[in-house]
Amino acid sequence: MTDLAAAVIETLARRGWTLGVAESLTGGAVIAELVSVPGASSVVLGGVVAYATPIKHTLLGVDESLLGREGPVHPEVARQMARGVRRAVGVDGVDASVGVATTGIAGPVSPDGQPVGTVHIAVATPERVEAGSFLFPGDRNRIRSASVRAALEMLREMSRE
Repeated sequence: MTDLAAAVIETLARRGWTLGVAESLTGGAVIAELVSVPGASSVVLGGVVAYATPIKHTLLGVDESLLGREGPVHPEVARQMARGVRRAVGVDGVDASVGVATTGIAGPVSPDGQPVGTVHIAVATPERVEAGSFLFPGDRNRIRSASVRAALEMLREMSRE
């Protein structure tokens, strides 16, 4: 996955874009992959691990009524997390150019009836915001690993010129 993370860093750097990362089920694994790349500091501003649902609202600005109505595992929650992390990691009043967010259910059980392996990933760029919905098979570690890879792939695709 290091090559994929390096491609993301290279693409973002070439565009002059900075990055904020908001993670729930991945618990910091996305940003860990990114900062393992030499030179990542030219792009990665920071991240928020919003594992508890209220943190999605208080730190990332996810609409509280959306969280109450849909719960934390929803594509619109991922979109709002991706937009919100851009502000959360902003420096000197300047938001990050890009935000990426992960939210989902890694198991072993589902707290709300959605299938284990349900994951929503969103990327917000200066040009657009998109979310992808996935159902990854496997145990907790495989679901989290697949989520990291999918987040990096979405970042790479949405950052291309």
